[in-house]
Amino acid sequence: MKVLVTGACGFIGSHLTEELVRNGAQVRAFVFYNSFNSWGWLDVLPKEILDQIEVFPGDIRDPNGVREAVKGVDTVFHLAALIAIPFSYRCPDAYVDTNIKGTLNVLQAARDFEVSRTLITSTSEVYGTAKYVPIDELHPFQGQSPYAATKIGADRLAEAFYRSYDMPITIVRPFNTYGPRQSARAVIPTIITQLLAGHEEIRLGSLSPTRDFNYVKDVVKGFLEIAKSPLTIGEEINIATEQEVSIGQLAEELIRQINPGARVTCDTQRLRPEKSEVQRLLGSNEKIRRLTRWQPKYTLQQGLSETIEFFRQNLHRYKTDLYNI
Repeated sequence: MKVLVTGACGFIGSHLTEELVRNGAQVRAFVFYNSFNSWGWLDVLPKEILDQIEVFPGDIRDPNGVREAVKGVDTVFHLAALIAIPFSYRCPDAYVDTNIKGTLNVLQAARDFEVSRTLITSTSEVYGTAKYVPIDELHPFQGQSPYAATKIGADRLAEAFYRSYDMPITIVRPFNTYGPRQSARAVIPTIITQLLAGHEEIRLGSLSPTRDFNYVKDVVKGFLEIAKSPLTIGEEINIATEQEVSIGQLAEELIRQINPGARVTCDTQRLRPEKSEVQRLLGSNEKIRRLTRWQPKYTLQQGLSETIEFFRQNLHRYKTDLYNI
């Protein structure tokens, strides 16, 4: 199988690219072009893995480059996106261009080249604060940030292409993913890097929101199992643990594992606007279990332990004194 992974230089994309290679796929990795010749997190992969990857620098907003990247592949995993919620308050235009127009570029190229499977990556943020739990795929959508709104738009474009052109498309919707290589704009790396840097006061925003945290290796396995199953074509599918943890509880667990003497303090610049904060996310995984052979393997404690070890070895890559929006 020859596959294209867009956003391969990022957190989940690099893990998915690595696992695809280990599973024997021919992988073309679409990475965001830059003049430093950086391939993002692909640069940390073992040489024997990296040597098997065809790296394709480009820009997901450019339809011509996307068409070249899609040409000749059997399956597309589309992960390229702008994802930081606070930054979407500042630059919503960039999110429209990247998340909506970028997805449109992928869909049009996949249609023109008759790609066998196209998986579009969504996010649990499209649901907004839960109206009921566990959140299944029939839950209504609510755009509580510009980021969430653009992902809703991208999802609906994918649905439209499936229904209008009978394309083999699946919308994959991971709940909050964490693990090695995650950017510092996410809450788990924020807590871990502050603790490892020796901070006694851990600066966070609101502690009451709850999330359904999924270890990145389980999420990657979800992508692969969804891609294998013909039953998932035309579907929207959650990847979730069906376990709920508050940010406060999460901080307590990380403090326990790293520095029991630390304490949490509220940093007002990290608080989201009241109506924009998603208060509760707890996902249903009934559908993915029914349509595939997927099941999560990592407990939160196991996943956090592996994540902490990664950050311990890579703390120099993170600016622990800055708030990364």
